[in-house]
Amino acid sequence: MSARWWWIWAGLVTSGLLLLALLRLQGLYAGFETDARIVHRLLSQKAAQHDTMLATLNLLSLDVRDRTGQTAPLTGGQSNTNAASQAEQRLPALYPQVLAVERSVSDSAWTTAAQQQAAASSRQLGRPVLADVRPELGSYLLIQAGVPVSHGLRIDLHRLTPGAPDWIDSSDGATRLSLRLGDAAAHLLQAGRPSPWAWHVVLHKPLASASQPFELVAERWFGAADLPWLGAGVWLLCCVGLLAGLRAWQRLRLGRQRAEELLRLGQVARLNTLGELAAGMAHELNQPLTAVLSSTQAALRLLSDEPHEGPDVHLLRQALQHAVAQAKRASEVLKRLRRMVERPGSATQVQPLSLLGAVHDTLQLLEPELRSREVKLQLTGLLHPNSTHAVGQPTDTQVLADPVALQQVVHNLLMNALQALEQVPPGGRELTVGVGRRPARVAMTQHAQQGDPGAAAEVDGVGDLGVVEVSDSGPGISPEALPHVFEPFYTTRAGGLGLGLSLCETLVTAMGGQLVAANRSPRGALFTLSLARTPG
Repeated sequence: MSARWWWIWAGLVTSGLLLLALLRLQGLYAGFETDARIVHRLLSQKAAQHDTMLATLNLLSLDVRDRTGQTAPLTGGQSNTNAASQAEQRLPALYPQVLAVERSVSDSAWTTAAQQQAAASSRQLGRPVLADVRPELGSYLLIQAGVPVSHGLRIDLHRLTPGAPDWIDSSDGATRLSLRLGDAAAHLLQAGRPSPWAWHVVLHKPLASASQPFELVAERWFGAADLPWLGAGVWLLCCVGLLAGLRAWQRLRLGRQRAEELLRLGQVARLNTLGELAAGMAHELNQPLTAVLSSTQAALRLLSDEPHEGPDVHLLRQALQHAVAQAKRASEVLKRLRRMVERPGSATQVQPLSLLGAVHDTLQLLEPELRSREVKLQLTGLLHPNSTHAVGQPTDTQVLADPVALQQVVHNLLMNALQALEQVPPGGRELTVGVGRRPARVAMTQHAQQGDPGAAAEVDGVGDLGVVEVSDSGPGISPEALPHVFEPFYTTRAGGLGLGLSLCETLVTAMGGQLVAANRSPRGALFTLSLARTPG
């Protein structure tokens, strides 16, 4: 797979994991916020309950008037109302957060100055007022001024709600609850374990009570334990499965495309082979037809120069004339067939092409063949204009060629090399393809095609050429066969037609290029394809 698909897959995995984590954290935060609201509502209800207790105690302690309408005095700080005394005794038993009920017959009778000031403020405001707030002890005193007796409730912050010590269920202890009053120290209702590597969220909610203006502070730390590891694992497995499926699908698609390309090339090759066969037949049949025509015309001339008499002479002359006409007609048919198969309009199909791209496409088509034959492939560049070896990185160049014809030529050259390597043990099968450009004046001469592979000469030319060299480590071309490798119907392989290299030379020549065959040293064959580069 290409790097682009790997990046897409990595982005998909990362996005899915981030989405799972975000949804998980959002769910945990929503639950945390709901729990904090519940705690806030419970504490507000408790605060309102405390105000109600004090108001009830003050009502129960009202003076009882006698029959004359005079008020009975209070003595010893005791109320004349038995109901008030009973309520004061029962409140700590009924409400665990009430530590004690305190009472005073006047504002000045309270123990401390803070309590006296709170009683005076309560009488002025007409509601309970806080006094003796002790966060370190977890308690505070709430005073409600009344007539004739004022009452106070000492509240234990730890017992505001019954049940388990953790108000918000947190298995990892990452939730903290505290009550704050202004700038005073906060009182912890539930101690959490802060983590410096976690996401920290805080909620501030004042209690719905004017007499007890505490602020509930709820804190939560979301760490690695809160992430959806199981869901992430399932998502990762799904992505791996998707990648495997995509890779298998891509292999099938590439295999199908390769098969279609090979089929298309095979069809083109068969059509071109038929054309070559027709051209060869036209060329070969034209010679005996020419001989027949010449002989017939000579016989007619002899009959005309030396008149003969007899009933059969006239018929003989007619027969010869008819033979001449039919021979001329057959010759014209063969010439027309040859012109048709030579594709006179092929020059109009020449267009700028990437030489390295065409080689890459053909190598991709032949990848299964290379793998099945255990051939070591090396795609390199051309080292030197006069060198027949290829090293380094291949250099691309734009050439003028027919796309199908160029691919067909490279495909035939590579297939010939692979068939030659079948005669070599698997460990020594090497195929080298060099791609680059050379000056047009450097080329193999006709001597190399006629059996002298070492002979080379400089042929004058203009500009540079795009060059493809295909060399193998096979047995090479015998000196007897080298001059005939491009001749139609000449082959050294059993079952071969001898039209492949002939077709390649025809196609290359039609594109204005050159195809040269030679032998490598110490062994192997070398085919050099040269095509004109695009201007500029």
